Amino acid sequence: MSLLIATALLAGAAATPETVIGRWKTETRNAIVEIARCGPSICGKILTSDALRANPSMKDANNSNTALRNRPIQGMQMLSGFKADKDGVWSSGQVYNAEDGKTYSGKITPVGANQLKLRGCVFFPLCKTQTWTRVR
Repeated sequence: MSLLIATALLAGAAATPETVIGRWKTETRNAIVEIARCGPSICGKILTSDALRANPSMKDANNSNTALRNRPIQGMQMLSGFKADKDGVWSSGQVYNAEDGKTYSGKITPVGANQLKLRGCVFFPLCKTQTWTRVR
């Protein structure tokens, strides 16, 4: 009974800025992204994905900047500049999407200790949200 109560309390606990630090599985492509502190903000790099497992030397071929099209996807920073907001939310960041080679404005909202919502917008209201799950 006390385990059930403890679980309920943890699920309802307020998110802290550190809640997002760690490794996360994306909703699409089974990518693993590692989110870490980058000075006062957070950033995230791609560790692996379904496509990288099939082709580890995959390049950023769709980047709108032709000078960056030869950089490897694996280890590439895709999240940057997120600033801590209230309730553990991170906003004002940038999300790079290697599939279309574009960068979007972003917001990361923790949902408990093991999920987060990543929202990327071309401009409001044209946004897409994904749910990422913590990797243990």
